[in-house]
Formats: sequence, C-alpha cells, structure tokens
Amino acid sequence: MSGMMLDLEDRDAEKSRQNFSRWHNFKSMSCAFTMLVLAMAGCGGAHSMQYYQLTVPTQGTHPEPNPSGVSLALGPLVASHLYREDRIVYSAGTLRMGTYEFQRWSEPPAEMLEEVLLRELRASGRYRDVSLQRSNSHADYVLHGRLYDFKEVAGEPLQARVTMEYDMKDAKSGATVWSHYYNHDEPVGGKDVQAMVTALDRNVQRGVEEIKASLDQYFSSQPANK
Repeated sequence: MSGMMLDLEDRDAEKSRQNFSRWHNFKSMSCAFTMLVLAMAGCGGAHSMQYYQLTVPTQGTHPEPNPSGVSLALGPLVASHLYREDRIVYSAGTLRMGTYEFQRWSEPPAEMLEEVLLRELRASGRYRDVSLQRSNSHADYVLHGRLYDFKEVAGEPLQARVTMEYDMKDAKSGATVWSHYYNHDEPVGGKDVQAMVTALDRNVQRGVEEIKASLDQYFSSQPANK
C-alpha cells in the first residue's frame, strides 16, 4: 500500500515538473515576442517625415503690372494622380515607379508648379494681369498645361526629369495660338533625396524660364496687344 502511494506521489511530482516546464517555455516565448514587437515599434518610431518645396518668387519682388499688356489666366495643370499627391516619385527602369515613404513634398507637384509659373509671370511685369482661371475670368488668353514627368530617374548619374507642355488659347476665338513643350533631365549632384530635390528645383526654374521666354517671343511678334 505504501508502495502504491509513493508511485502516485512520484507521478504527481513528474506532472508538476512538466507543467512548470511548459509554463516556463510559454512565458519565455511570450517575453521574446513582446521584446520583438517593442523593437519593431522602436525602429518605426525612429523615422521622421521630411518635407520639401520648390523655389518661388517672393511677393515683394513683383514690379508694377504693364497697363498696356494683355491679361492671362492659368488653368489647372493636368497630371497623373502620382503628381497630384505629396509623395516624391522615383523610377527604376522603363516600367517600374515608386514613391519615397518618409520624404514628401509640402504640396502636390502639380500645385507647386502652378504657383511657380503664376508668380514668375506676375513678377515679369510683362502683363496687365495674371490670375488663376475662374468661371468669371475675363482674361485675354488662357494657359493650359499638362505635367508628364516630375521624378527621379535611376542611372549613373541619377537624373531629375521634368516634362511638361503648355498651350495658350485666345479667350475670344477659342483658337490655340501658342504652345511649348519642355523636357529635360537634370543631373543630380549626390545620392540623397535632398540632392535630387535640388536638381528638380533647378529643372523647374529652367523650364519656367523657357516658357516665359517663349511667351515673350510670341507677344513680341504680334502687331498689337489687345
């Protein structure tokens, strides 16, 4: 009888040791999992969002408008949804494109380009008035544009590509009287996003200057302003 009681006690002790071992292993795994989650959260929290913008003329640099000049209205710049969001776009190869996660524009590229061109045309002093197109606009001419590329292009060296096209219509006749196509790859002087943004900014300034010069050439060739 006493032997049977000892066997039962031995079996109970063995079960207790097994249960304790399973509980200890489970607790260790739980602790390891918790530490992994905290480590992943810590890595994610280390990233901070960075925002970039294009160079635009300050309001204080605007000369007096030319009272004998024509008036212009700028319509919305048509663009892919990629350029109507704040993500910075890159391309790898001819087909694949992507966006940076933690580096973004302060405004969508299409809206920034509209603002740069608007302010540059106003600052030229060439026109009686330059404004955004509205339903009640009474401008002499209306500019419409399309943005095709505004991105980093992989390669050696990296390139900052801007491709855009503008046309201008006579507001009275509706006829297209002028157009300008711009495409340029600006070399990037570095490997980081800051260098790429700087190259895109230079490219935009170059393109806007081309558009301004082309518009000046068109109006200079006209027999008389409206």
